[in-house]
Order: sequence, then structure tokens, then C-alpha cells
Amino acid sequence: MRKALELAKSALGYTSPNPAVGCVIVKDGEIVGTGYHHKAGTPHAEVWALREAGEKAKGATVYVTLEPCAHYGRTPPCARTLAEKGVGKVVMAMLDPNPRVSGKGAAILRKAGIAVEVGLLSKEAAQLNEVFIKNMMVQKPFIAVKLAQSLDGRTASRTGNSKWITNEWARNYGHYLRSIYDGILVGINTVLADNPLLTCRIEREGQPAPHQPVRIVLDAKGRTPLKSLVVTDKTTPTIIMTTSACPVEKMKALKNAGVRVILAPLQDNQSINLPEALKFLHEEGLTSILVEGGSTVQGSFFDARLVDKVYAFMGDKVIGGVGALPSVGGYGVDELDECLPLVYDSVELHENNVLLTAYNANREGAYVHWHH
Repeated sequence: MRKALELAKSALGYTSPNPAVGCVIVKDGEIVGTGYHHKAGTPHAEVWALREAGEKAKGATVYVTLEPCAHYGRTPPCARTLAEKGVGKVVMAMLDPNPRVSGKGAAILRKAGIAVEVGLLSKEAAQLNEVFIKNMMVQKPFIAVKLAQSLDGRTASRTGNSKWITNEWARNYGHYLRSIYDGILVGINTVLADNPLLTCRIEREGQPAPHQPVRIVLDAKGRTPLKSLVVTDKTTPTIIMTTSACPVEKMKALKNAGVRVILAPLQDNQSINLPEALKFLHEEGLTSILVEGGSTVQGSFFDARLVDKVYAFMGDKVIGGVGALPSVGGYGVDELDECLPLVYDSVELHENNVLLTAYNANREGAYVHWHH
């Protein structure tokens, strides 16, 4: 099952909006077939593994990271295919989180007289597909926030210097994150200050090209320059979320430059209503969004309690200074019991930088272990 999870993870980001799934077939203590879902519209993990196993699939044990599908999509249901090949047993890490489908694949297999086990490494499997699970359960994009800060939580000195707070390992890992999320989001201040490209610039093993996230700019007044890289670079599409405060001529100019302009409602006459904006982005097909900054945008996501996951990269510096920019701006909390309840997931030390990963304990659409 660990091998199956590893296979699934290798295609994470490429399979969206489908889940990342891996499959390993074992016969007489030997692996006879492996497979994973490469991307939406291509065969499922089980199909690849069965092809490799051939005749040896008969009576074999199949390990799969997610319940085999029971519906006719672009391919016939995998649960039926497994039954036809006469496998002996199917071990699945978790049931399908889609309430309409959950348990149906397992039922097809059991009806065919195949032994079924559910729950092996289910925590790991649910974490691998946390984006898919949230989308299935609450139809909203999964929101991950990336912080890159000094030990004292600053992203720039009081004079605005920020290069470099974190090291190359942290920056490369940031590119890996861009390759697994559907969208990457920044605010207009980041565009004006840094003119970032916001593309993924690392190759992943076994993948022909980097998976590029869709760029999203929160720009309430339509201040994105037509010469900025998010407009001129065509590596990946750009969505500019704006409001009625943006001049109509500017909207037209951005559209003519090939940018997707989406109008979101204004909040307090100044900022974008984030829950509504996220609804629109979900309708655009974005299942997950990596929020990269800056300080104001990070603050607004925490203030609106929309954060599912936090990746906090900490460099080996203390910047100090009352005027230095905090990594999370916005309004903040008055009372400490108003803070987002965080559950730390992991802490890693790499080349003298730290990566802390945490979840919002109250996040929506988290997988609850249920059994049939």
C-alpha cells in the first residue's frame, strides 16, 4: 500500500480534478503489476496495473489507494473490471468520499465473491487526496497558504528588503507546491512590487513538463499593469478577480490582452468578498489554490477563516523592527481564542531552514473515517 501511495503521489497535481490513485497487484508474495492514474481522461490506476499483471491477476491481491470506481465515466467501472479478471482480494485504503458513490465499488466486488478490506493506511490516503475529498464533500476549493518568513515571522525588513529570507531548498519546495495545486493566488501589491512570473519552474520525476497552476490576482480596483508578466506571459492562464471599482476600459484592455476577468462583489466598499470569489474560482474548475501572498492577502484569508492548510517556511534569520512587514497582515484577532485552531502535521529541517505544515482543525470537508 505504501508503494501504491508513492505511485499515486508521483502524479499529484496532474490528475486534477480526478484523485491521485495508485495500485499494486501481488501474487504469491511478488509484485506482478503496478499502475497509477496519470491524468484526467486517461486509464485509471487499476487498468494500468491489470495490463501489466496479465494472466497473473487471477486470484491475486490488489492494493489500491482509493475505492475502485463503480460508474461508467470515460472508462468502464474499475470494480467491474477487477471482478472480470477474477482477482482474489482487494485491499483499499479508503472508500470514495463522494457520498453518491461511496461503498458502491466495494459492493460490486463483494457481490462477485471477492474479499474486500477497507482502511489500510487510510490516514495517508486521505491526506494524499485532501483536495479531492474537500471538493467532493463541500464543493469548494482547498485553500493552502504558503508563508516564507524569518524566525520572527517577517517577510521583509522595515526598508522592504526580502531577498533572500529562505534558502534555495525552500524556494524549490515552493515550486513543487505550485506543481500540485490548481491555482496560485497573490494580491495586487505583490504584482506591483515584484512583477512575479508565478509559474512552476521545476521538473518532476517521470513528468514530461511542469504542471502549471492558473495564476489568480486579487485586484479590486483593476491596477494590474498591462505590461506585467502575469498579463504578457502565456505559459499559463491568468485570472484577475476584480470588482465594480475597476474602470470598464481597464477590464476591456485586460480581456483584450488575453486575461480572464472575473467580477466579484465588494466588501466594505474596498476589498473583494473572498468566499464569493472562491465560489467563482471553483466554477472555473479550480479544485485547489495555493495562496502565496503577500501580507495583506494572507491576512484576509486568515481573517475570513478560509485556510485549510499552512506551509510555513522559516529561514535562519531574525529581522526584527516594529516596522518590518509581518507574514500575515490583515485585521488579526482581538482575543486569542479567536485564532484559527491549528494542528501541526509535520516539521522538517533542511539546509538550516524549517518547514512547518499545519491544518485548520475546523476545516470543512475533511475525511471522516466511516465504514460500511
